[in-house]
Amino acid sequence: MTSPRDILEAEQRIRPYIRNTPVVELEPGAFGVEALLTLKLESLQHAGSFKPRGAFNRILSHQVPAAGVIAASGGNHGAAVAYAAQQLGLRAEIFVPTVSTPPKVEKIRSYGADLYIGGANYAEALELCLQRQQETGALWVSAYESPETLAGQGTVGKEFDEQAPDLDTVLVAVGGGGLIGGIAAWFQDNVQVIAVEPESCPSLYESQKPGDRLM
Repeated sequence: MTSPRDILEAEQRIRPYIRNTPVVELEPGAFGVEALLTLKLESLQHAGSFKPRGAFNRILSHQVPAAGVIAASGGNHGAAVAYAAQQLGLRAEIFVPTVSTPPKVEKIRSYGADLYIGGANYAEALELCLQRQQETGALWVSAYESPETLAGQGTVGKEFDEQAPDLDTVLVAVGGGGLIGGIAAWFQDNVQVIAVEPESCPSLYESQKPGDRLM
């Protein structure tokens, strides 16, 4: 289980490669909410999302083989891994499904990764990625299924805690769960952490219904 100490160690490991992104306090009543809202602007992170944090921590925690690193992604994680590999002088292979948007595909290419487009969805692209990983021995950089990735994403929580020490509730957008897993690991029981999903894609919410398995 990821701990605050893991996140502290991750922060020291990745600090030379990531930005300490700013926070913005919104005006009273913003978005129709009476509470004071503070935003952490991870959109200003390298590659446009929080994901380089986990990618760098995963890569820097291992001796990378000659084959380099490999990842599957819908777009943002792939760009993060490609960016991290570029900065570290490593080869990267990224697998994305056919539904990935052209801007995300081009961003991955812009960082010099070898890009493979295949599979109708992320699960199928991941299967192709893992098959290739078995062939080459490259380091697999998971979007959310490794302790190093979660600890890296948890540095968002650490920074937010330092920048806005009076937080009582943190809302986290949930996809695969890496970001909220890392943030929750940092705050523990000190701050309420709430998952937020779009109504059209409530994967975590649906997974918690009776008879389903929480992934």
